[in-house]
Amino acid sequence: MRSLFRKFKDGLKRQTPTFQKAFDSVFSGAKLDDQALEELEEALYTADFGAETVEEIITEIQSAYRKDKSIRGEDAARIGARVLEQVLEGAEGRVEVGQNQPEVICLVGVNGAGKTTTSAKLAHLYEHEGHKVLLGACDTFRAAANEQIKHWAERLGIDIVASQHGADSAAVAFDAYQAAKRRGRDIVVLDTAGRLHTKSNLMKELEKLERVIKKQDPSAPHHSWLVVDGSLGSNSIEQARVFHESFPLTGLIVTKLDGTSRGGAIVGIYRELKLPIFFVGLGEQPDDLQPFSASDYARAIFGIKDEN
Repeated sequence: MRSLFRKFKDGLKRQTPTFQKAFDSVFSGAKLDDQALEELEEALYTADFGAETVEEIITEIQSAYRKDKSIRGEDAARIGARVLEQVLEGAEGRVEVGQNQPEVICLVGVNGAGKTTTSAKLAHLYEHEGHKVLLGACDTFRAAANEQIKHWAERLGIDIVASQHGADSAAVAFDAYQAAKRRGRDIVVLDTAGRLHTKSNLMKELEKLERVIKKQDPSAPHHSWLVVDGSLGSNSIEQARVFHESFPLTGLIVTKLDGTSRGGAIVGIYRELKLPIFFVGLGEQPDDLQPFSASDYARAIFGIKDEN
């Protein structure tokens, strides 16, 4: 299996031509100059790192450059990666499975963010770690969602509770929780609806689902994670804000980072909401959902070679 760093690097390698050109010229090993730094600054803005983060990175590199005109591209890359790691301090979400029986993870997000696929991949990841997982197909509004998650569950051999199209999503969540208790499952992952264009109805539906789950366990859902499309860039920040106001979130999963030109959006979301990032999606395969690592992310962005 590829290292986690390699997955990040491969997933983030398809940047815009401007981004790639700047990084090639700045971090190719050649000495720095003012033009190269200007290209880098433009590239960072293009990748949606946000004004504050871009300024911090460029300021640190310029400061080092003023002190030592002989520093080279790889030196600047290490400085940039270090700044990103500092910005993302505390951003790595971690779950200690076993504190609750079962651990309830509720995934929310708009249609198209990859929530249903992510639910299945998350269940697969935890199964691979040795946990017993059950999926709850609570996105009953979209007929395609039910079929999609059933297909994934069958493909990956994951236990699932589902109902017919149009069923009460809260009732499905209740059934999934009860089934997880009876069957001795460690984790239940609930995939929910994502109709943001009917925001009030969606939020009422999520609130009802939460009330039903809390009647089974007052501390549940133990995790409420927003699944956001990383290719949306800074637009994903507003999405996160809307959900967080109505359905308090405990963390994020950022999908579709493979092939996006806006890999810096992760930084903007974290700086804005201070929500930990638990996982990132770096491809279409089941094992391409990976725990977020600030170090691997920063080194992959700046093209620093794997040290292992």
